[in-house]
Amino acid sequence: MNQIASIAMGTNMAYRGVSGGALLSQALSAIEQAGVAVTARSSVWQTAAWPPGADQADYYNAVITAEAGAHTPRSLYDLLRGIEIDFGRERRERWASRTLDLDLVAMGDLAGVFDGIELPHPRMQERAFVLAPLAEVDPGWRHPLLGRTAAQLLPDLPQEQGYRPIERGWG
Repeated sequence: MNQIASIAMGTNMAYRGVSGGALLSQALSAIEQAGVAVTARSSVWQTAAWPPGADQADYYNAVITAEAGAHTPRSLYDLLRGIEIDFGRERRERWASRTLDLDLVAMGDLAGVFDGIELPHPRMQERAFVLAPLAEVDPGWRHPLLGRTAAQLLPDLPQEQGYRPIERGWG
């Protein structure tokens, strides 16, 4: 059975003169060109940098769903990591500004550690920048460990995780 993967996308730095939703659109194209069949995409959401109070530009975030096909969690993670690198991503310090962040946050109802990849993402339920676009793009998705949908988890988060949809027709 083909699993549906949920992939969170984020950026708060330009790469080659492209930023925000336009950069996410280019990343989406790269994911599709790598052979991943995207099935849905959320709006682009503008979100305050994480953690709250960080001294950096707002992020532009989205969530896409895609058919995992023959990909394992590890192989899909590795593919996404390669795309991040192609977009100038450097991992120097935790929560630093980035040109592109692609996180495999869920894969169907998988729960556990799969070749070093923990699913669902262990902190996704703490992050409005994941839950808000996920609730938009896949309202029926249910956290396999918590038993609640993204829309049910979202109101539990602190208000300082400000977020708002800004681009509905990106890409």
